[in-house]
Amino acid sequence: MARDDAGTATARCIGIIPTIVAAILFSCCSDSAAPDPVPLYFPPIGSAAWESVTPASLGWNASEIPGLLSFLETNGTRAFVVLKGGKIVIEEYFGTNLAGTAPFGPSSIWYWASAGKTLTAFTVGKAQEDGRLSIEDSSSVHLGPGWTALTPTQEAAITVRHQLTMTTGLDDGVPDNHSFLPQDLVYKADPGTRWAYHNGPYTLLERVVANATAEAFDAYFDRVLRDRIGLDGTWIWSGNDHVYYSTARGMARFGLLVLNNGKWGEGVVMRDTVFFRAMISTSQSLNKSYGYLWWLNGKESFMVPESQIVFPGSFSPNAPADMVSGIGKYGQYVSVIPSQDLVVVRMGEDPSSVPVPFLFLDDIWEKLKLIVR
Repeated sequence: MARDDAGTATARCIGIIPTIVAAILFSCCSDSAAPDPVPLYFPPIGSAAWESVTPASLGWNASEIPGLLSFLETNGTRAFVVLKGGKIVIEEYFGTNLAGTAPFGPSSIWYWASAGKTLTAFTVGKAQEDGRLSIEDSSSVHLGPGWTALTPTQEAAITVRHQLTMTTGLDDGVPDNHSFLPQDLVYKADPGTRWAYHNGPYTLLERVVANATAEAFDAYFDRVLRDRIGLDGTWIWSGNDHVYYSTARGMARFGLLVLNNGKWGEGVVMRDTVFFRAMISTSQSLNKSYGYLWWLNGKESFMVPESQIVFPGSFSPNAPADMVSGIGKYGQYVSVIPSQDLVVVRMGEDPSSVPVPFLFLDDIWEKLKLIVR
């Protein structure tokens, strides 16, 4: 029975049978409504336990999985994890650990590279939620005057939001655009008028959080995010870059948190829903595929690091249009696909060394879309 017809049928029943029988019939007619969505599964904190489900039980095309795994192994993958509704569907490991002393496995640690920018974005949002800062603040409020080589007026115009969206206007063409020393942060354009993938101003977001919260960034991050979801790992300095290292399952936990809109099970990790939605939505008109340090698929155009060219279409046409991703050098990916309740994690090496390897992610999805149904 069509849903619109159900009410009419019930009304007729009420006119000719006792009320109690009509109520029973109404209940039966309502069964045509769509079932409630299956709740997401969340692995327990402090435990290695994690429920799994087979591809076949989901109706996936399991015959295509060996080809995907062969492709991943050939291209230097160390870890590949796919969650459906929070449960593990695919989990594979290849090669050796970072030290080269043992096979890579669930407890092996690997670097997130720039995929870790998503962790920083979430932490900035928590600092705003805690009332320690506003992303509309001038960055100078938290970094102090003279954090750039700009004039005081130019410097004051840069906000925390500009740092989150890669629109500070600072010159990414300096010899070392990972440097956050004042002499390497020079004027190129007014903030908000130019998008450029610039690591130096990004890294200074950690100092913004530390000064705003009066707490070391790592400690604040651990308290408001890491420990709330059982994320393993730690931040390690490598030159001018502060890089996060964790297991692939740790990365998958963060993806699951984002899939569930900032909630872990019944617990709310991020209450600020306005910030959360903005974080994974187009943040400015220059690069429509960029949120607050997240990459957004399915947009009408995108930009890439070290270029001012605007390319038409999605950066990963083989992937679902609603995919949001943290993407790091050498193919570190945490991708969240809300429409399919999926989280996809890949860690490892990559044939290319570009800062944001879109093409390899799309190659993975070219094979993965033959599997997922």
